[in-house]
Amino acid sequence: MPDQFVVPQFLDVESKIIGPVTIRQFVVLLSAGLIGTLFFRLFDFALFLLFTIPIAIFAIVIAFVRINGQPFHYFMINAVQTVRRPNLRVWNKMRTDAELRAYLMKKEAPRPPISFHKPPLTGSRLRDLSLVVNTGGVYVPDDAKSQ
Repeated sequence: MPDQFVVPQFLDVESKIIGPVTIRQFVVLLSAGLIGTLFFRLFDFALFLLFTIPIAIFAIVIAFVRINGQPFHYFMINAVQTVRRPNLRVWNKMRTDAELRAYLMKKEAPRPPISFHKPPLTGSRLRDLSLVVNTGGVYVPDDAKSQ
């Protein structure tokens, strides 16, 4: 009988730590609470409410709202990426058709071919290279000895 393997399921379900709250939700709410506590200590009550209420609402949205089955922070990341580099390409036609036809009809002067000239190998030079390769570099040709 062939080996059977258990395939894990529900990989996208996050672990719950306190009731229905996941680790990510807990960290988001904890950081918003710490920021709110810091504002309570630093500012008077009116300024504290002015800053803390929007932060609390934003933290609750980040922690609990899901759009199309994905957490809200993924939606925000995708929205920012879409704004920064949209997939729709628009051709900004700045040249007239006559200019484009003239550009296409213009012939470029052919470039001269680049030739790489190597001196032909002589029989003795080929034999020397063969000996250097076969001896692993121990053999030194006569022209290299004189230099």
